[in-house]
Amino acid sequence: MCGIFAYTGSKKASPILLEGLSMLEYRGYDSAGIYMPGFDVVKTPGAVAELTKRMTKDYSATSGIAHLRWATHGAPNEVNAHPHGDCDGDVFVIHNGIIENFRELKEELLAGGHTFKSETDTEVIAHLIEGALKDKLNFEDAVIDTLKKLRGTYGLLISYAKDPDTIITARMGSPVVVGLGDGENFIASDATPILKHTKQMMFLSDGDVAIITPTTHRVRTLLETEVDRPSETITWDVGEASRGGYPHFMLKEMMESPEVIENALRGRLIMEEGKAKLGGLEAVEKELQNIDRLIIVGCGTAYYAGLIGEYLIESLAGVPVEVELASEFRYRKPVIRPNTAVLAISQSGETLDTLEAIREAKRHGALTLGIVNTVGSTIARETDAGVYNHAGPEIGVASTKALVSQVVILSLVALFLGRTRSLSKDDGVALANALKSLPELAKKVLEQSEEIRKVANVYKDSRDFLFIGRKFSYPAALEGALKLKEVSYVHAEGYGAGEMKHGPLAMIDEKFPTVAIVPQDSVYEKTVSNMIEIRTRKGSVIAIATAGDEKIKEVSDHVIYIPKASEELSVVLSIIALQLFAYHFAADKGLNVDRPRNLAKSVTVE
Repeated sequence: MCGIFAYTGSKKASPILLEGLSMLEYRGYDSAGIYMPGFDVVKTPGAVAELTKRMTKDYSATSGIAHLRWATHGAPNEVNAHPHGDCDGDVFVIHNGIIENFRELKEELLAGGHTFKSETDTEVIAHLIEGALKDKLNFEDAVIDTLKKLRGTYGLLISYAKDPDTIITARMGSPVVVGLGDGENFIASDATPILKHTKQMMFLSDGDVAIITPTTHRVRTLLETEVDRPSETITWDVGEASRGGYPHFMLKEMMESPEVIENALRGRLIMEEGKAKLGGLEAVEKELQNIDRLIIVGCGTAYYAGLIGEYLIESLAGVPVEVELASEFRYRKPVIRPNTAVLAISQSGETLDTLEAIREAKRHGALTLGIVNTVGSTIARETDAGVYNHAGPEIGVASTKALVSQVVILSLVALFLGRTRSLSKDDGVALANALKSLPELAKKVLEQSEEIRKVANVYKDSRDFLFIGRKFSYPAALEGALKLKEVSYVHAEGYGAGEMKHGPLAMIDEKFPTVAIVPQDSVYEKTVSNMIEIRTRKGSVIAIATAGDEKIKEVSDHVIYIPKASEELSVVLSIIALQLFAYHFAADKGLNVDRPRNLAKSVTVE
């Protein structure tokens, strides 16, 4: 969701703030704004480029707060852009999240004589702090007094004109990272914009209130106790968060898939024994041996990874698996028995619905596990055990390399669980060898990028697509449809190929192409039959097929080939091909694939 960034130190704040915002643009780009003590607020519709045009003064301030908005309350215009101030122009607030009780708070403030300028929920915070300051509380206590009145989620930055070097930040449900430098400190919604300045990061927990100056940092809680939050050293480099010569982050991140697979596997395969070594799960290995049911929760692409994990874990480990949309799981009354484990999948580790699903599982006494990419994230901290992806930062809003990594990690989890149960050593060794060869196979798919582009261009005027697949290829079909929707704004649906005659076939005509994922696997012939049904009704078919399959051309208009791989892992190669198809389809239309309209990278509000 929204991007927040702050600096306090001895350098000029304005260029640091603008650069920080530019590295957060994947989190929101409806509007942007900056406040630096001693100067007027500057804000604008649009993102950093528009804000930079308005920064015309010689700003000497050495501290400030900055914001990129993904609109929730109020239209994305200049008035509703953050920061928001109080009546006196002394307190300024930046907010990522939603204040659920803002209407009642606003009514009380209006009755007390406060004047509001925006339609946002955020503005009530500035006025509440103003009132607390007039009640003779100091800045720090006024903030804590205000936070106790709020209900909802927030990652906050608060600046006070009368204490210009101090920035207060607070977290409740929205991520906040503090970067600890030498004579300067930074605050952001994730580590990416801080890495250029320092690799020492402190991750706040829900209920934390941090008071930051150029040389000090303290953390209090809403219970008004001092707490010691340890810092962590981030190992990846800021260069990983740049485009590296590619026209878009999305393409760069897809091209990193072979390396991402290698990083996910590094040190985690015991080849000669056909086992997976997952240090993050070893602490709960005995509990995992006793589970009789696994529930996987996730949202969007992570949910599709979970569906692939269901096939993997059930076939290799014999553990019954259910996959739930995290946004639905938290509002059901899930039946969780003593030997149930719940596994959360989230690239950011901050997805609100997924986090709340884990908390619900913990309330029921379940063993909780996580597969996350972001070190120090909330899901990583709150689950009992888990596995990091080590995929590096993913900047493109449409997830690509993170999904590839998630599927590889789920393969390792399936191997880990399977070898403690009934999976034979020979089968384990076969899977380990297949995983080891996967990076090279992924490279071969990526080498076909230009050929995939040519196929995508044939269908550039199509407004509707159907994606079909069976077994492992069914979640791949869902992912292919989602990627195309996200970045090109065309209508696309993913279906199990066996469901064609139960409705989707009615949509097919010469203007409604189908992408069929049809590797040479155990359900190959059945998917081919579905392709024939489509062609009979004059529908065009693009096949994602196994290299060397010449017969598939007889039932296809175009074929994108992927290398031959094991049935369990060919889905990874299909996914990479589908992501390339979506990328080229949208990029050649001139669309900004890194920033799809109405979407943001990490969904930390409902």
